[in-house]
Amino acid sequence: MKNSEKTNVMRVLDQKKVPYEKHSYEPDATKSGEEIAEILGEDADRVFKTLVTQGKSGQHYVFVVPVKAGLDLKKAAKAAGEKSVAMIKQKELLPLTGYVHGGCSPIGMKKPFPTFIHETAEQYDRIFVSAGKVGFQIELSPKDLAETVGCGFSDIIE
Repeated sequence: MKNSEKTNVMRVLDQKKVPYEKHSYEPDATKSGEEIAEILGEDADRVFKTLVTQGKSGQHYVFVVPVKAGLDLKKAAKAAGEKSVAMIKQKELLPLTGYVHGGCSPIGMKKPFPTFIHETAEQYDRIFVSAGKVGFQIELSPKDLAETVGCGFSDIIE
C-alpha cells in the first residue's frame, strides 16, 4: 500500500482525529480472517471481522467478532433486542453498506446501523478490522472503534 493511499475508513478516522495504524497485504477476497492474521503476523484473537445481519423487524445490524469465532445468532438477536437475526445475502452487502465481501468495515458504511463488538475486544489495547477494502486493515483501540461507530461490547459469539 502506498503511504498516500487511503480508504474511506481512514478518511473517517482522520476526520475524527482517531489514531490508527494501517496495514496491507496482497488483496485476495478468498483469504480467511485467520489467514489474514497470519499474513499480518498477528494473533488471530486480535483480528476481527464485520458481519451484517437483518432482524425479524427488517432492521439491519452490524456485528464485529474475532475472525476465529462464529456469530451466535441467538445472542446477536438478544443484544439487538430482536426475536431473531439472520446473515444478509452476500449480493446485498455492497448496495447496503458500500463494502464488498472481504472488505467490510464497521466504520464508514453508507448509513449507520446499530453495531455490536464482541466483548473480548476489550481485552486488547489494539485490534484489527477491515479498512474498507480487500487487502487493507486498520489497527486501533477497541474503545476508539466503539466511540467512532457509537456502540458497546456484547457477548455475541458461539
